[in-house]
Order: sequence, then C-alpha cells, then structure tokens
Amino acid sequence: MFAPTELLWALIGLILTIAGTWLEVFITSPPWHWGEVGVHALSLGVSFQVGAVLLTGCLGGKNAATLAQIAYLALGLVLFHSFEFQVFTQGGGIGYVREPTFGFLIGFIPAAWICGFWAFRTKLKLEMLAFGCVCGLMVIHACGLVYLLFAYTIGWATAVPISLTEAVLVYSVYRIPGQLAVACAVSVIAFVVRQLMFY
Repeated sequence: MFAPTELLWALIGLILTIAGTWLEVFITSPPWHWGEVGVHALSLGVSFQVGAVLLTGCLGGKNAATLAQIAYLALGLVLFHSFEFQVFTQGGGIGYVREPTFGFLIGFIPAAWICGFWAFRTKLKLEMLAFGCVCGLMVIHACGLVYLLFAYTIGWATAVPISLTEAVLVYSVYRIPGQLAVACAVSVIAFVVRQLMFY
C-alpha cells in the first residue's frame, strides 16, 4: 500500500511530467554580457520532462516517483485513443510503442525509482541528490538506446528517415548536455524544497 503522501507526490509527479513534456528549457546569456547585449534566452534543446521525473524522485521518493511514471505511460498509451488527449510529444496510443523514442519513456520508470532511492538513502545531502539524478538520467538513456537498437533491428523504425547512428546522436547524445544541466538544477531545487519542508 502507498502512504497518502506518496499518492500525493505521485499525482504531483504525473502532472509535472505531462506539463514538462511541453515546456522547453531555456537559460539566460551570461550575466557579464547583459550590459553589452542585454538578457537573451538560450534554448538547451530539451524539455522539462526528464527534470520532472527526477524531481519527483528527489521530493517524493522511489515509490511515488515510480507510480507517477507508470501512470504517465498508462495515460499516454490508453487515453489518447479515448479522448485524443496528447500526453507524449508525438501523440499517444498503443501504437506509440513503435516510436524509436519509446524506450526513453520506459526508462522513466526505473530512473524514477533509482533517483528516489538515492535521494532518501541518507540524510539530506546535495551530493546524494545530484548522484541520484545523474544515475536516473543514465538509466533513461540506457533504456532508450537498448530500445532504439531493438526498434531498428526488428524494423519498427522504418518510418524514421535516419540511420541508427544518427538516431543515437539525435535522441541521446545531443540531449545529454542539456539534460545534465536540468539534473543539476533539479538537485538544487530539491535540496532547497526539502530543507524548507523539513524532510
């Protein structure tokens, strides 16, 4: 059974993950250039989606975070057919399993568990939060790459007009720097929030 607080964090995590799918991550230009060229927003080329997964683990723990991601996948695979409610970036429905990026979504589940596990493994420490976030990010990419290889091997990725090598670069390698920046930000945010909430 889940504790009421875990269910609440799972709901929050689900909402954050859905919202994060549609919000792109931006940073500002360096402060030392603001006087010359002003403040400019620079895109990191990733969404807040992965950050939401990691943040739920850091704040809600492994059970809540895992439940949130299971619910996220279930909503994306089921609700799209019933209500045309687009949860994933390319739509949804059971046919989404043939998308080459679906493995990264599957990776959200173990990543949420691992991040939540490390976040509450010891007394609150920024280093442990950061370690959990990086471990979670690595798990997402490991699952995504394995699934990508699987999709190309059995021919599911024929609709994608790029080679496997290009797909690895586009869906994983190019996104890692931006997602690492998000993981660092999540660690700091979770550390501050947990101190404010005394847990």
